[in-house]
Amino acid sequence: MNDAEGIRGDVVTSYRKAPTRTLTAGGVTFAYRDLGPKAGVPVVFITHLSAVLDNWDPRVVDGIAARHRVVTFDNRGVGASSGSTPKTIEEMAKDAVTFIRGLGLEHVDIHGFSMGGMIAQVIAQDEPQLVRRLMLTGTGPAGGEGIKNVTRLSHLDTVRALFTLQDPKQFLFFTRTPGGRRAGKQFLARLKERTQDRDKAISLTSYFAQLKAIHRWGLAQPQDLSVIHQPVFVANGDNDRMVPTKNSFDLARRLPNADLVVYPDAGHGGIFQFHEQFVAEALDFLER
Repeated sequence: MNDAEGIRGDVVTSYRKAPTRTLTAGGVTFAYRDLGPKAGVPVVFITHLSAVLDNWDPRVVDGIAARHRVVTFDNRGVGASSGSTPKTIEEMAKDAVTFIRGLGLEHVDIHGFSMGGMIAQVIAQDEPQLVRRLMLTGTGPAGGEGIKNVTRLSHLDTVRALFTLQDPKQFLFFTRTPGGRRAGKQFLARLKERTQDRDKAISLTSYFAQLKAIHRWGLAQPQDLSVIHQPVFVANGDNDRMVPTKNSFDLARRLPNADLVVYPDAGHGGIFQFHEQFVAEALDFLER
């Protein structure tokens, strides 16, 4: 196949064409996709509430995979992965570590978006030797302001989406300005670019388990983030309703080695709305 089809030699260059593979570790069969160059420190992507492999913006994945190996995966009980979904972020972090080590990786960069950013914080604290650099996007710390309201907001916007025949992410991830609405439509169209070998949608049982985990995270005591010494890139939109943007400022202030970028007229999905800018900044951060 040629590069236009997303595969160059034996290197997959396009998320749309990346085959879904499986790996069994710790009694769980994890579904994952692996693309980009084979050498260097891989970037493991950990995703958001209700998301499966097909919920990653292909522009973000492909942009980073142009220069780094990228691995995306379904955590336990999600999408095509087996097992039942845990009800705590800490258990999800353990499962993610099981998957990473199952791949034979000893040193990774992690990009955690939203709930994935919560999981990434726990991994960095529990397994510091595993993590080289962290990207925490659209996320917040344990006990962060407004995180306990994610369940209510998700239910409200799901109902709102049903009544207006739209995808809930149009409301949850993007602002209601003309720019935000347009960005939401473009993002949702990009998620449909992959037409074959699509992942299985999350089950309601797993979705409610994840909501419970996020709610507990929002009610938890703040953690000592000064123990995370790795370089961290924190990014969000300036008007995140799901995980209020204040949490990104809070993370950047409490982490000893953090950079913060906030995108204008953008919500929870700011990194997808500003994907070109985010990819450029992420690559700069990963390659310092």
